[in-house]
Order: sequence, then C-alpha cells, then structure tokens
Amino acid sequence: MGEDLLRRHRAVLPSWLALYYDEPIEIVSGRGRRVTDSAGRTYLDFFAGILTNAIGYDIAEISDAVRAQVDTGVLHTSTLYLIRKQVELAERIAELSGIAGAKVFFTNSGTEANETAIMLATQYRRSNQILALRNSYHGRAFATIGITGNRGWSASSLSPVKVSYVHGGYRYRDAFRGLSDPDYIRACADDLREVLLTTTSGDVAALVAEPIQGVGGFNVPPDGLFAAFKEVLDEYGILLISDEVQTGWGRTGEHFWGIGAHGVTPDAMTFAKGLGNGLAIGGVVARAELMDSITANSISTFGGNPVATAGAKATLDYLLDHDLQGNAAKLGDRLLTGLRQLGERLDVIGDVRGKGLMIGVELVGPGGAPNPAAATAALEETRERGLLVGKGGLHNNVLRLAPPMTLTDAEASEALDILAASLDAVNSRHAR
Repeated sequence: MGEDLLRRHRAVLPSWLALYYDEPIEIVSGRGRRVTDSAGRTYLDFFAGILTNAIGYDIAEISDAVRAQVDTGVLHTSTLYLIRKQVELAERIAELSGIAGAKVFFTNSGTEANETAIMLATQYRRSNQILALRNSYHGRAFATIGITGNRGWSASSLSPVKVSYVHGGYRYRDAFRGLSDPDYIRACADDLREVLLTTTSGDVAALVAEPIQGVGGFNVPPDGLFAAFKEVLDEYGILLISDEVQTGWGRTGEHFWGIGAHGVTPDAMTFAKGLGNGLAIGGVVARAELMDSITANSISTFGGNPVATAGAKATLDYLLDHDLQGNAAKLGDRLLTGLRQLGERLDVIGDVRGKGLMIGVELVGPGGAPNPAAATAALEETRERGLLVGKGGLHNNVLRLAPPMTLTDAEASEALDILAASLDAVNSRHAR
C-alpha cells in the first residue's frame, strides 16, 4: 500500500516536494502526542507537523469547536461579512501582542502573513528596501523568498524588494562566533550600521527577523540582540517586524512571543502554525497606523474563515488555560539538559541549542564540519525506534525537536532514551 501511494505521489506531485525517510510514511490517525501510520506503527511525534500541532492530536475542546461551526453549515463567508469568531480571536491576539492599539489581519499561512507584513512596511515607509538576517527563512512566495537568507530555500533570485542581510542569525558558524554575548551583540549591531551605510540608501522599510530561526536550524541569538538592533533602527525610522510563525504562542517557554526575550515591542508580528493546531490560519498583528496604511481595496477570501477561527480560538483558550508555556519551559529545560549531557560524550553532536520546546541538535563530522549524512541517518534511527523528529539548518545537518506543548514528563524521558540510542548508533558510524 505504501509503495503504491509513493509511486502515485511521485507521478503527480512536484519533484521538489520533499519527503522524509527512505520509506516515507502516511500518517492516518493521532491521539495526544502520538501518531499512527498506514502500516499500524505508532510514533511519538517530536515535530508536530512542523510545529503546527501545538496542542497535539484528537483534542476534544478543539474538535468540538470545529464540529460546532461545521454543524451550522457555514464553512465560509469571506471577509466581506462579519465573522464573530474572527473578531473574538483578533481581540484576544491584539491584547496578547503587547502592541498598543493593535489591529489584526488573518491569512491562511505564515508565508501569506509575511508577504502581508512586507507589503505593509514597504507601503508605510514608501521604500522597497528590507533588512533580513543571514540564514533566515520566511516562506515560499515571491517577496518572502526574496528575504530568505538561505540558498537551499531560495528558488529564485528575482524579488519585488531590495534586501540587505545582517549577522546575528546563525551564531554557531557566524564570523563572530567566539565572542561573549555582549561583544557578539555589539559586533552585530555595528554590522547593521555598516550595512545601512554601505548597501542601502538609508530609507529602509523594515527589518524582518525570526527571534529563533526555524528552518535555519533553531538558532538562538543572545537575549538583547534585537534590542540593540532596534536602537539602530529607531535612528532611521526603520520598522521592526518579528516573524513569530514558529516562536509564538509560548513555545519558547520564557515568553509568549519569541521577541519577548529581547525586551522590545516590535511594530508588527506575524504568526501562523501553532495557532490553528493543524487548521490553516496565519496573520499579522501590527500598530494601527501601520495596518491601516494600505489605501487600495483588499480582502482575505479564506483568511480568518469561520472554521479556522473557531478552531484557533479554542486552541488559544486551551493553551492559556493549561499554562502550556510553563510546560514548554519545564520540559524544554529537561530535554536540553539531557541532550547536552549526551553531547558531552558523543563526538557527532557539535551543538545543542534552543528554548522551551524548540530545540536544535547540530551534527558534525571531522573538524566540526557540517554532517548532513549523520542527520539523515539520525532521522532513520529515531523513526525505527518510534520517534519522529525534524531536520533543517543551512547545511541540513540539524535535528529539529518541537513536540506538541502538551508533552508529558514520561514522554520526554521516552524521547531522550530514543535519541540517546539513535545518536549512539549514528556516532559509531559518523563520528569525527
């Protein structure tokens, strides 16, 4: 059955649509933090649909909210009509954003959200210049590919915006790697000033940045980096847009939004993924004058539709009512501690980094060189032992761990045991 579906997949879907594993799996059911494939094999899920299934699977409160909306017979109306759940969700997000007088616009994905944020910034500032971080990823549409600082995800050099890239994204292999936190921040801020002076005309629209790079390998900058950046940006009137598609909703444990670690309030934030717990929803929350700077007609046909916003409102309520941010902090610390102890004895582990339930394990070879073969082998080893993890990074050599935020102590222990056995096996074949 699986081989037939794989053959059909390859016949009608693009060759660039990646699949994990030598023998790709079809997930057919799920409950809690576990999923089951079409062969009846059950796995502990530590990638959560690329951080999207933030609450897990088969959550009654969310399913009931979606079912109640479906039972009305109204799956869609468009933003040309009032949508009660959309308004209620927008009110909650605006309040949680910390942005004074915030307004919210809903989309279907993080890509759409970032495209919207770029459109708002360039219109508001009357400039097509954007700053982004090296090794960034912001989506697969025209403008978002244009500000993606990772060649592996840049399908085209064409772009509607002029982009300048700054340091601060991938510290582990950055030119400033050996510096202390304060010196690293100072060097990156100085680099930002130099980039503005040498590669732009000064009137830049915005800096768009992930507080923790997602696709780039869960890279964590030192706390305060974006506060130092904002001091420079404010001198020029440049906007700060925080891409919270992966870091939002308390996943980092310390703060509800990833940018909170830096003590600054951005002009806008984009969001998606975990808010819908599997439903297609994204959006932008921004200062009112920025959000209202669009003067042309615009709508969002499917964005913020009744089903998606009903499910997202239930997801957000569940997340807040059960203090999943606190759970992410507690179990994230436990996983990081266990993985760092593992890294002390395994040469194949070059770095363990992250916050909360957003953890990257960078695998290396001789001399600390990137080791994508080890990461591929680790995916196979963990799957064979019943654990699903992700993979990414500039060199495709970073394991990405991001389980549902409802993870339990027992499941964290189970995952650590599987990771230890799997990485032991990989280390024996791929160690430096």
